[in-house]
Amino acid sequence: MRLSDLQHKDVVNMVDGKKVGNIIDVSLESSTGKMESLIVEKSKFFISMFSSKDEIEIRWEQIEKIGEDVILVKMIF
Repeated sequence: MRLSDLQHKDVVNMVDGKKVGNIIDVSLESSTGKMESLIVEKSKFFISMFSSKDEIEIRWEQIEKIGEDVILVKMIF
């Protein structure tokens, strides 16, 4: 799977069913090149409710399922 394939998917939090945002980048482990996390541009809801930063890092361990149109993550605030 390519980054461009992931960027077309919505990222949705399984805890509350809300859209987190869209993938804008990934973070890689420097020694192995393994993907560590997704960098997501927050939706307007997350920007206004939780912080003024416009992006969030989602660790690979938080990803529950990558589907055809959506990536389900588990984020507890």
